[in-house]
Amino acid sequence: MTLPATPRSLTGLGRTIVACELCPRLRAHCRQVAIERRRQYRDQKYWGRPVSGFGDPRARLLVVGLAPAAHGANRTGRMFTGDSSGDWLYEALYRFGFARHPGSVGRHDGQRLADAYVTAAVRCAPPGNRPTPAELERCRPFLAREIGLLKDVRVVLTLGAIAHEAFLRASGWWPRLPARGRPRFAHGAETVLPDGRILVASYHPSRQNTNTGRLTRGMWHAVFRRVRGDLEAAARR
Repeated sequence: MTLPATPRSLTGLGRTIVACELCPRLRAHCRQVAIERRRQYRDQKYWGRPVSGFGDPRARLLVVGLAPAAHGANRTGRMFTGDSSGDWLYEALYRFGFARHPGSVGRHDGQRLADAYVTAAVRCAPPGNRPTPAELERCRPFLAREIGLLKDVRVVLTLGAIAHEAFLRASGWWPRLPARGRPRFAHGAETVLPDGRILVASYHPSRQNTNTGRLTRGMWHAVFRRVRGDLEAAARR
């Protein structure tokens, strides 16, 4: 899929993303979830549409996740907002100087990011958190355009193996690098890409990982400490 028109700004791209109807399965799921709602959110109006990225247009840190959560970003309309994964992410962003507040509950909560931009491989909440390969491919131009517009990015943090591959494909490195030369996904793995940008991989802060201890708070903070150090080193060069 190619964009019908190439948005020249993140704002324009956001409008294009929100209006997207290319994946019938995902759109039907998001609308159904928005109608049914979870009991604790019965009094809230769900966003129920594709979700654009969020953050600083001059960000040096790009964070790439998997997709909006059905009762998180699909409810609130902001990436990684309103669920436990977002609680982990924004706490770390705040702790290491990228966010105004340690939490993110809705689009109008006053949260702002400084030097960071948060996005995802897929913009609609997929059933079971499992987008199909075709859905990932149809969404890829949105991530590719974000990468092109975020010209100051120096460090990319990918959350999970799917997001890791999605970034490599959207950025063009997947076909350009030999299979053995592609950065592998492993928690804490760090690679300097041919253009000088640094790619850091982490487990996704999903409940499946955080509740089982596969990803601990210490491991999570260590990744962000490394990211902050990489950015400081890049500034000195």
